[in-house]
Amino acid sequence: MDVKLLAVVTALMVMIYASPIQGKPISLVERCFCRLTVNNLPRSYIRELRLIHTPNCPFQVIAKLKTNKEVCLNPEIQWLKQYLKNAFNKMKKTKPGN
Repeated sequence: MDVKLLAVVTALMVMIYASPIQGKPISLVERCFCRLTVNNLPRSYIRELRLIHTPNCPFQVIAKLKTNKEVCLNPEIQWLKQYLKNAFNKMKKTKPGN
């Protein structure tokens, strides 16, 4: 009987102290945000950019427009490639220790 009690207590401790899963099924957690991308969006329409990299998805760029709508941009757009290149170079220059 003590073995059963020990097994129950151990099982309860594991359930209590085990790290909780993110709350979403794995299929939703690993789903790509950008399924369709926009190829011809002028820079003047964009308020902010958000870059997302997930393990099973290509590089994703989400633009929040001045109308508060979010769209996915094709990362191969020429002005976006130049913008990202300049931003990464600027980050390298301002990084302490270089």
